[in-house]
Amino acid sequence: MRALLVLTIVGGSVAHATLTPLFSVAGVTPDLPLIMIILLSLRRGPEFGCLTGFVTGLLQDAAGGGLIGVQALTKAVIGFGIGVAGARLRVSQPLVQVPGLVVLTIAEGLARFALLQIFRFPAPFGEVMMYVVLPQALCNGFIGAAVVLGLAWAQAIRGRFEGGRS
Repeated sequence: MRALLVLTIVGGSVAHATLTPLFSVAGVTPDLPLIMIILLSLRRGPEFGCLTGFVTGLLQDAAGGGLIGVQALTKAVIGFGIGVAGARLRVSQPLVQVPGLVVLTIAEGLARFALLQIFRFPAPFGEVMMYVVLPQALCNGFIGAAVVLGLAWAQAIRGRFEGGRS
């Protein structure tokens, strides 16, 4: 599990730093670490989601040059919350995971905005929602759908190969 945790954190951070500009549409970039945190928290549970969210968010905070800890806190809470909900609700269908990803991206953006308001962040709520949070949520939804469908396809292929060996 430690190897998966390190690979998830480092791989997600490197992918966010290098691949995110490739997926930019009109200046809107997906939050790859958040996608990774949500999808893995559903599969691995709340502790994994919380730890992964905190460390990944902390790396994003350090790389972004803003307030250290804002993304770490919001991503840790989202990771823990979706891990708990995933264990209780058995959310394994892609048609549930992708809209959940969009809703959680909006929730994380709102939580981050609320934390930044404590420190007198100067942007108005409407502009942040219209030009940052909602476009990023849609972008995360499209990227998340591709990832979820790719994972489902990989599991189906793996099931065929494992079933053929028996």
